[in-house]
Formats: sequence, structure tokens, C-alpha cells
Amino acid sequence: MSAPLREAAAVILLRRTEPGFEVFLLRRQRAASFMASAFVFPGGATESDEDARTAAARELFEEAGVLLAHADERIESQTLELPIQGMLRRRILDGAEPRAVLATAGLRWSTDVLVPWSHWITPSAEPRRFAARFCVCELPAGQVPSFDAVETVEQIWIRPLDALARAAELRLPPPQIRTLLDLGPAAAQGWDAVVAFCAERAAITHPILPRPCPSAGGITLLLPWDPDYAARGMGEAIEMPAGHPLASGPSRFVLEEGTWMHVHAPSSPGAG
Repeated sequence: MSAPLREAAAVILLRRTEPGFEVFLLRRQRAASFMASAFVFPGGATESDEDARTAAARELFEEAGVLLAHADERIESQTLELPIQGMLRRRILDGAEPRAVLATAGLRWSTDVLVPWSHWITPSAEPRRFAARFCVCELPAGQVPSFDAVETVEQIWIRPLDALARAAELRLPPPQIRTLLDLGPAAAQGWDAVVAFCAERAAITHPILPRPCPSAGGITLLLPWDPDYAARGMGEAIEMPAGHPLASGPSRFVLEEGTWMHVHAPSSPGAG
């Protein structure tokens, strides 16, 4: 029997550069129960009263200190005193209810700036499983991210292709690798191309549920467009329709000496 799925969300935070953009990654602490020591996008599980976008905004603030919020017109501003961002974050990290903390400052989460990107589901064989919604967001003007020194212990801004070249050093998990690969071409074309590409992706999101596959000397994860996904993959499956726009490029991940390699199926076009 597979572990229950828990809803989760993550934010692909982008910063404009010339040309293109950089992506923000955080390293999870060594003792973390999920993706320990890996560089990942800010994110985590939803709370009971949250949808995915609200969870994404909250996790971005908790883990990276980036606040996506706007004034709450329902609250009388004359009764409020606006604390600085760091104080709000500290109160939430200390256990205060996030929505209530923002309300004391006359604020509400602003989730309309989060653009849907992808939907990854943890393989059914894993002891902890998440259905994670990934969203894209530009770094708000005047804000400077910082790791929380609780769940995350290091941070980096990096161009997508540079991150892929350092995948072993950064211990990048499969969703991060695939995202960086997909973002790479748009990065070279400038910010407008990134915005247009994200809008296209938002209209075609489809669950990506990798399936483990028996392999010699390692772990292989098959993505839904891999030719062996249905026949050789193990555990739960969500197949992707033939010709789906996301069903392109490398179709599997192979773990080699602690590093996930994103590769084509041996019999597929493009396999080397």
C-alpha cells in the first residue's frame, strides 16, 4: 500500500539579468527528512486551510524571506502599525499563524503573481509522497532573499544552464533538473521570452508521476513519455497523451554515484 499523498507547492523564483535571468535555489539541511542537502526551489507542504498558491507564497516567505503580499482593504489601516518584513517572518517562523501575522500588518497574501509551471507527484514506492505544484514568480523589486537557517542553510542565484553543469555539486533532484532544462532556452532570449513561455506552460500543465524501473547497478525513474513507462515502470502511473507538448526531450532519470542524470531512453531518438 502506497503512502498517502500530501499537497505541496514550490516557487521557481527568477531574477532578471542581462541577458535573461537567474534562478534562486536553497540548500536543505543535512538532517532534513526529504531531499537532504539538495539545492531546491523554496517550497513545502500545504497546511489544512491552504490552496497550493497560498502555500507557495507562505513557503517562499518562510524559507527565503520574499514577501508576496498586498494591502488588505478590509482592515482599518489606522489601527495597524506595519512591522518590518523581518519581524513578520520571525513571528511566523516562531510558530504564529501566518495569515494572522499578515493581518496585523494590514496585509494579505498576493498569489496572482504566481504562474503555474508544473505538477510533480512522488513515486508511489516512496515512504513520503507529495503532489507538488510548481509556480514561477519574478523577484519583487527591492526584496533580497535569505535562507532561514532552520530548514535551509545556503542559497544561490544561478543561470539555469550553469546550474545543470553543477548538478552533482548542487545535488539537484529530478524536478529541479527538468525545470532548469526547460527554462534554459528561454533564458537566452530575455525576460519577455520567459514570460511568454511560462504563460504557454500554464495552459498545458499535466501531472508528472515518475515510475521506478529495474536497472543494473542503480535507480532509474521513467517519466510518462518514456517508451518503457507503461510496460516496465513499477507502482502507480499517470500516462501522458501521445503528442502532449510536455512529452519531449530526455525521458528518464538515472542515479549515478549520487547524481541524477537526465537521459533519453536507449531506443529513443536523441539517445547517445
